[in-house]
Amino acid sequence: MNKKALSILMRARMKPNDRTSLSLSPIPLTNATSQMQQQNSRQNGSPGDGNSAPNDSGNSEREFKRVRASMHSAISMSKTEVLDDVLNNFSEGYLNLSHENRRKLLLVLAREYDLNRSQVRELIKQYLGLEHPADKAQVSGSEDEGLFSSFYRIERNLRHALQPVYEVLFERLNTHPGGLRTLSILREDILSILAEENIASLRALDSYLMEKFITWLSPAALELHQITWDDPASLLEKIVAYEAVHPISNLLDLKRRLGIGRRCFGYLHPAIPGEPLIFIEVALLKDIAQTIQEVLWDNPPIPESEATCALFYSISSTQPGLAGINLGKFLIKRVVTQVKREMPHISTFATLSPIPGFISWLLSKLASQRLLAEGDNLSQPQAEGSSSTFYENILKPEEEEALMSLPKDIAAGENGMDVMFNLLTSTSYKWIHSPELLSALKSPLMRLCARYLLQEKKRGKALDSVANFHLQNGAMVERINWMADRSDKGLSQSGGIMVNYVYRLDHIEEYAQSYFNNGEIHTSSDLHRWVDATDRR
Repeated sequence: MNKKALSILMRARMKPNDRTSLSLSPIPLTNATSQMQQQNSRQNGSPGDGNSAPNDSGNSEREFKRVRASMHSAISMSKTEVLDDVLNNFSEGYLNLSHENRRKLLLVLAREYDLNRSQVRELIKQYLGLEHPADKAQVSGSEDEGLFSSFYRIERNLRHALQPVYEVLFERLNTHPGGLRTLSILREDILSILAEENIASLRALDSYLMEKFITWLSPAALELHQITWDDPASLLEKIVAYEAVHPISNLLDLKRRLGIGRRCFGYLHPAIPGEPLIFIEVALLKDIAQTIQEVLWDNPPIPESEATCALFYSISSTQPGLAGINLGKFLIKRVVTQVKREMPHISTFATLSPIPGFISWLLSKLASQRLLAEGDNLSQPQAEGSSSTFYENILKPEEEEALMSLPKDIAAGENGMDVMFNLLTSTSYKWIHSPELLSALKSPLMRLCARYLLQEKKRGKALDSVANFHLQNGAMVERINWMADRSDKGLSQSGGIMVNYVYRLDHIEEYAQSYFNNGEIHTSSDLHRWVDATDRR
């Protein structure tokens, strides 16, 4: 595909560039992106590719049996001269199966090609029956070998027995041309099934395959590639299709993101040529940006020689089957090194990141408090053990007063939390156009957002997925920004608030280690001003 073809493709699928609306909210081209992803799914055979099973159920069953037979041959065959043909047949056949037949085949693979547990039990029984010799430190030479030979033999056999049979298929596909893509699609299907059903055998298969991916996709096996306007249109199409944070609105938008003052880097793997596994977009700025509007729409950009900050504003994966594999951690570190080498005058590395879980957390909090308030008459003395024990007015008195003083025709509710809940659940987002409403909401939303980022935890780590990603990579929370993303997506996810994470090069490893060990989150004093001293944990 050439640039002209890409231009035609994007014009056909994307909405016109309306600067009036874009100045406030980048147009979310969900339909265009979805169509492009569906096209890639049809090309690559990923889930939802149209279920290209034959209409006749008998043909469908015969196709399933044929692919199952090719899978068995791919696992059991020892003749390497025909193995490539067998793997090709399996890959092509699998991609042509219907969703239901893929599910059936994966369950066969997980259950019938698992490890031999009878053999494992027998080896464990033999191992436990061995008489342990004296302290190994006191045994030496040939005597050592004689006493421990039985242990070594059973341990070796046990390691082999604990390897499931389907490992053979994974390893052979990994070294086969196009096999890594097939494995990625296969795992995408597994994750799709597990999202609906908790099947133990399939979860074990997924865990094993994920471990394999982590080994195969080590940084040494990946190529860092700077994506530019000169790259093939087929690669640029992938950037448009898989941009997950800030949708690309048109060809001009794409060209701007790859032009002066901007960088885009991706990780490529030789087994999936011409398609980045993950890519990151970078803006070169004088200072850390506070709004996404200034990153996407400021024109013209500053001269690169004047930039002191490299701002990461979007990171997206193109392979759903690689979910849970932290390629982003390695990508960010490689990009920091690359930018620092090319532009030594860049001294600050930061992000402008979404907070995707904030509003859902806040609405859940507000809804639960409303239910508790309805269940108890809080103005009356409460009986011991009543639900009011769990009641928490998450608003400060001055915030409550500001919300309750709003005109009832634009902000109705029995109390401040009611008013906030009603405003935030309105899909029209009229409150962002009212200075009065914005003023009343700013203090509680910013304070509660800081609480959400710093204090709300899951298993000792940040509840917000993006926060957890950057914190485990060694970043600190620098600043939260009011009305930083006015798009519908930004408003629904975080009330328009975005956050800056900063990677301080001298402290990345230290911060990552303290977060990993005890969940410690390093923050700036600017952020702490939004959190009550009495609430800090």
